[in-house]
Amino acid sequence: MEIPNKKARALWLASNGLGAAPTGRISRPSDLMGIIRSLGFVQLDTIQNVTRAHHHILWSRNQNYREPMLDDLLGRDRLIFEHFTHDASVIPTEFYPFWKRQFRRMGERVSWSSWHKSGLSKADLQAIKARIAEEGPLCTRAFDTKVKGPKEMWARPPHKKALDVMWYSGELATSHRENFIKFYDLAERVIAPEHFETDHADEHQLNWLCEAALDRLSFGTLGEIQRFWDAADAQEVKGWAAKHNGQMVCVEIENADRSITQAFAPTDITERLDNTAAPTSRLRIINPFDPAVRDRARLQRLFGFEYKNEMFVPARNRKWGYYVYPLLEGDRFVGRLELKADRKKGTITVTNLWREQRVQWTGKRQDKLDVELARMARLAGAEVVDWACMRVPT
Repeated sequence: MEIPNKKARALWLASNGLGAAPTGRISRPSDLMGIIRSLGFVQLDTIQNVTRAHHHILWSRNQNYREPMLDDLLGRDRLIFEHFTHDASVIPTEFYPFWKRQFRRMGERVSWSSWHKSGLSKADLQAIKARIAEEGPLCTRAFDTKVKGPKEMWARPPHKKALDVMWYSGELATSHRENFIKFYDLAERVIAPEHFETDHADEHQLNWLCEAALDRLSFGTLGEIQRFWDAADAQEVKGWAAKHNGQMVCVEIENADRSITQAFAPTDITERLDNTAAPTSRLRIINPFDPAVRDRARLQRLFGFEYKNEMFVPARNRKWGYYVYPLLEGDRFVGRLELKADRKKGTITVTNLWREQRVQWTGKRQDKLDVELARMARLAGAEVVDWACMRVPT
């Protein structure tokens, strides 16, 4: 089955909740959960450039979203939990029984020696857990061990390493966050019993993860299925595909450069294609951690859009900038934008704007960007959008 590039783009954007205009009400937890459930997970990020990545990702799907809503789902409603996919993420709590293999994998991956060398014994680790059991949720500030030796980037004190080991392995869970500071509690006190106590065989968990990944991808290679959750290795996914090949169909995806990629799709792919409308023509500011652009190879293959996150690239070596947002219009990435917010001053400042090759930057397109910037300013509580660069990109 051949899927033309334009149809593949439209299906991928629709599968990511970016096909339609981001309107609608969010008046109940279930409204927001519908977005998170359809995405599978939402990546967390500490950097608050305009707004943190997880807030931006959700706002891109519904522009009535506001920042406190996600914290309520975690700390009050317990409808999501935090753990590691390809990075730190929030995941629907109903998926918890299928995530237990990831607790095991991550627990094994985080070597005990990595924290034992810091001077903590297993007794020390158990003492940390006992304090949490007695006192309730605690953050790293409740402990006072220090980093020994030179303070290198990403260096963590011993107690933080111990907390991470227990968090990765599922002994501890994120209870809530305060100003994005994580509080740890015993997992059984955070996760509802019907999810915490449910166990599935490893094969059943693997089957669910692969099927759920393909469902959200709508089409993908085995590598893309594996990378979606990053909760199985390549050989496990290959074995799953061989055993369950009747649950998917082979497709040929036309890429932006007219080459063909062999991939798999759910058995209802024809119905999905028939029900996929052309994407909205509005211009969207997309977060660098958005699931639609996270797989850079897939992004370039489908859209011909080369993108790299340069936050940790030395300034002198950057091609674009520190925090650069892709600009999506319809089914095309038409440019990229560098901006930052000053919440105290109530301003958003555009520092750079670039158009893609073969994209004409018209007055209409600029008007669309101005409207989207105004919407994004409201999310960040800003009232003014300043331009520190030319409004018309070269």
